[in-house]
Amino acid sequence: MSISYLTKEGFAKLKDELAILKNVERPKASKAIAEARDKGDLSENAEYDAAKDAQGLLELRISKLEDVVANARIIDESKIDTSIVAVMSKVTILNHNSKKEVVYTLVAESEADLKTGKISVSSPIGKGLLGKRKGDLAKVQVPAGTLSLEIIEISR
Repeated sequence: MSISYLTKEGFAKLKDELAILKNVERPKASKAIAEARDKGDLSENAEYDAAKDAQGLLELRISKLEDVVANARIIDESKIDTSIVAVMSKVTILNHNSKKEVVYTLVAESEADLKTGKISVSSPIGKGLLGKRKGDLAKVQVPAGTLSLEIIEISR
């Protein structure tokens, strides 16, 4: 059980996904198992085994989402301290290795989406930036080596 810090939108998205999994996908999985069971001998029924495996994965996903939703804390973005990098901070960084400026928003793992510039606070870059201030240099170990990232700006 760990606390996840989410935006209102991220929290609503997770609740919607959970509702779909419980109200649409769970009945589909039960129906698939029933149909496979009707096809005869269960000891040699690959379709039944596959349906049971799919149901197990679905129940695991539901359980994980229920845990995240139950332990979620919604962040009031208007109260974000912009003097230090934290969850929900929008950070402009200069990558000294590539000489490129990049803007990231640090979010919970469930909201991470690199295409939209949202990176997880539990990612190597996210961890390296947390707690830093404008002008600080973060040395971040990534699979490709060590990145040298300078904090240019912190905003909401």
